[in-house]
Amino acid sequence: MTLSYAAKWLLLIPLVGAVLAGCGAIEPAPQVVPHASVTLLVTVPSDTPADAVISVVSSHASLGGDTAPGFVLRRQGAGVYSGLVRLPVGTEVSFDVWQGDVWRPELAADGAPVSRHTFTVEEGDMTVPVTVARWGAPSKGPAMKSGLTGLIRYHRGMSSKNLTRTRDIIVYLPPDYFDSPERRYPVLYMHDGQNLMDASTANSGEWKVDETAEQLIQAGAVEPVIIVGVANSPDRIAEYTYKATPPHGGGNADAYGRFLVEELKPLIDARYRTRPGPGDTGLAGSSLGGLVSLYLGMKYPGTFTRLGVISPSVWWANKDILTKVQALDTKPSLQLWVDMGTSESENGISDARLLRDALMAKGWGSGDLRYVEVEGAGHNEGAWAERFGDVLRYLFPQR
Repeated sequence: MTLSYAAKWLLLIPLVGAVLAGCGAIEPAPQVVPHASVTLLVTVPSDTPADAVISVVSSHASLGGDTAPGFVLRRQGAGVYSGLVRLPVGTEVSFDVWQGDVWRPELAADGAPVSRHTFTVEEGDMTVPVTVARWGAPSKGPAMKSGLTGLIRYHRGMSSKNLTRTRDIIVYLPPDYFDSPERRYPVLYMHDGQNLMDASTANSGEWKVDETAEQLIQAGAVEPVIIVGVANSPDRIAEYTYKATPPHGGGNADAYGRFLVEELKPLIDARYRTRPGPGDTGLAGSSLGGLVSLYLGMKYPGTFTRLGVISPSVWWANKDILTKVQALDTKPSLQLWVDMGTSESENGISDARLLRDALMAKGWGSGDLRYVEVEGAGHNEGAWAERFGDVLRYLFPQR
């Protein structure tokens, strides 16, 4: 029997109804929540350092949430900082203002704590002005984001009279820093700072310098020490080498050294409770960073005396660092850690032994030279992280 078209449609009606019933009612298009641009405009006290980091720590995730470093504002001029963010209209926001590099909280003019600033996002662009009357004493600050220990400070975008590029500085403070306000600490400066403590900035894994230092200090295995990581720049090869060599170029380590000695170290000594003398100041790095640590240590023995020469690039400029050591008139008073992994390069171990022999010929020995060959270790951050604890134990033993 052949059904007419009308009969066929009559048979389909129950099926179509069942399908529609299974799908439910058609949902309306989602409502778009309007957003508005909010400018936070913060005026700080006149005694605020020009290179201070001003941060907002807020209840809202778009402003960094209640964890450090929060929402870092940009300097607009003398004493004025601002930040722009888009937020949903109607959102209620509360926030605190901090001098974020040393975590000094905002206080009222009479020194009393300040209640959180609050505002509700309105339609159209809006500005939220805040005038900070004064700063409180340095504190531990808000909790750090995961991956960082609790006492990390950033000095971002530090400029230099000696170098053309700015760079970030990351500072690890020992666990008792804020609980022992009268105590002063030795300092270890380290190159390639972006790879040392913060996995989010590391090129190929981090050294876990902060976690390692924290564990060893709390265990009483090393002296509490401030560690300053100096991020490299696109000029890394030039800055970490004192002599140019084709085809790599290089040769700007003297300017980099002046930056460390004349600009960065005075900043750190002014901002933190350091023991600034050469006997309490170290310098360490790996690869070209190991090479420049030894070079600058020999050039500035009145500034740095504890040197971590890790996997040094002895090969640079036809092993000229050996000539530098051999040319020393007198042996400077330097405590040296020198090491090399057995799987780093074809000539890595033989080059490291040449450096060891040159140092010993100048008078370094068991009292002030620790030479280590690390079986199976390669030339990478993971290998350096594995032995950083040994370096720290040697250079900054518990007294």
